[in-house]
Amino acid sequence: METHLAVLVPVAVVWWVAGWLADGLPRLDRARLLRRRTGWVLGLTLAGIGLTGAVFLAGLASAAVPADRAAAGLALAAAPAFVVAVCTVRRLRRVRAGAQAFAAVPRIPAPHGLRAAAAHPLVGLPVQVTGLAILPALATASGANLPTGPGVTGFAVTLGVLGVAAIGVRHALRHNRLAERAMPERPASARTAGALHV
Repeated sequence: METHLAVLVPVAVVWWVAGWLADGLPRLDRARLLRRRTGWVLGLTLAGIGLTGAVFLAGLASAAVPADRAAAGLALAAAPAFVVAVCTVRRLRRVRAGAQAFAAVPRIPAPHGLRAAAAHPLVGLPVQVTGLAILPALATASGANLPTGPGVTGFAVTLGVLGVAAIGVRHALRHNRLAERAMPERPASARTAGALHV
């Protein structure tokens, strides 16, 4: 196994597990479970940010070829990892604090507004995109004979953009559905409200 592949695999696994757990946050209907799972996602994202930063620093500080290759492999994941550090971590902390307020009672349901906050695209999408962005580096480091050329690169980029867009749309639709459930009930129309008073 290549040395830089041995460095990239743990980083990728941390991001993939964090993305998988973040995707399931809105489905949790108990506040205590939501608090616990959000803590796991927060810990894994912080670990992923730390590992990614450590690989970059090792690549900059070391003249060794494996460290340079590992850092170069994570170049594509740098932008989404930065978004995770700036936006996702803050949102996860807010969701965890909100769930903590309800978690004192063991079986209390998680409010729709809290689940909508957990379903926000800036919670799951950047974590999942970071995990996906490490895939090309893993494929290259594993020595797989991938076809190259302008047509193949363009197809791969198009496929990646469409995949990210599909994940983003899915997160946005789920967030909107939960946010609508969190809205208070309103009368259908002013006429209906007037008829109720007569």
